[in-house]
Amino acid sequence: MVAVPEMPLSEPVVQAATGGSAVPASRAVAVTVSPMELFRPESHLAELIAGFPQSDLLVAVDDTRPDAEDDDVDEYGEELRASVARLGLPGLALHRLGLLDPLPAAAEDDLVAAMSELVGFDPEPGLYCLAPVPAPADPARVVVERAVQRIARVYGIPLLRYRCLELAIVT
Repeated sequence: MVAVPEMPLSEPVVQAATGGSAVPASRAVAVTVSPMELFRPESHLAELIAGFPQSDLLVAVDDTRPDAEDDDVDEYGEELRASVARLGLPGLALHRLGLLDPLPAAAEDDLVAAMSELVGFDPEPGLYCLAPVPAPADPARVVVERAVQRIARVYGIPLLRYRCLELAIVT
């Protein structure tokens, strides 16, 4: 079980490191293995992103074939961006890392480097890292988990977890 802070999505708050005053969340850097976590009905990731004025979403794996031609990959990217636009999240910027599926364990360093670029050299107060709930049985999510833990520790930013499809199904 993972605790998610109980606060209005429109006004996430974090304590500023320089004092005791509350600073409204200004931006999120989110990571997902696949873009489907954003597009599925009632996506918890999309719900959390909607609560931030600005968000950067890093998609680790492209849902294209490994032998796809450049034109196919470009077309996939255009379709993906069009799907994001239809979500109505104006502050969301999409970033595709394009790693192979299944996500290899060695991809952790690539994820950390890409997320570091999105976080920036000196992260502003109010920056959150959005990451999937850990899933020890899913090798791809294990890689993502190790990367986000490193990012949170190095930059001192809070992690906010989103529920994934398999955790949201009620039988």
